[in-house]
Amino acid sequence: MTPAADRYFEDFVPGSTHEFGPTVVDEAEIIEFARRYDPQPIHTDPEWARTGPFGGLIASGWHTTAMMMRLLVEQYLPSAASLASPGIDELRWLRPVRPGDELRVRVTVIETRPSASKSDRGLLRSKIEVFGTGGAGVMTMIALNMIRRRPAAQEN
Repeated sequence: MTPAADRYFEDFVPGSTHEFGPTVVDEAEIIEFARRYDPQPIHTDPEWARTGPFGGLIASGWHTTAMMMRLLVEQYLPSAASLASPGIDELRWLRPVRPGDELRVRVTVIETRPSASKSDRGLLRSKIEVFGTGGAGVMTMIALNMIRRRPAAQEN
């Protein structure tokens, strides 16, 4: 596949799969993120979390989503052609993410559709799966992204 920086809408082929990562989950980052955005003791207090429902500290689902997004931006979305996202569908957190876990991402292109109203872009629908240490799924979602078309393709 074309390197991420050089991709345009036309480079995303329905059915294609792309895997990337890893990123390692850091305990201090779990706590820092949660203190700012999801201040529940299962995310902020290792001592309390040991006796909590998960038997230890876990990352907020929103933190897991943010780590996935970082990987998506750095290793998948085209820096010059990614325009915006109108949203996501079917976000699911499947298993707890813990300190020291190594996260990997798999993206499968579901659909590409040129915009009916703006010839310079198209809509990309992708299934995103996040896997933790050992390959267990920890998160899934359907992403919608607006991607710039190649200048020559805009004329068609």
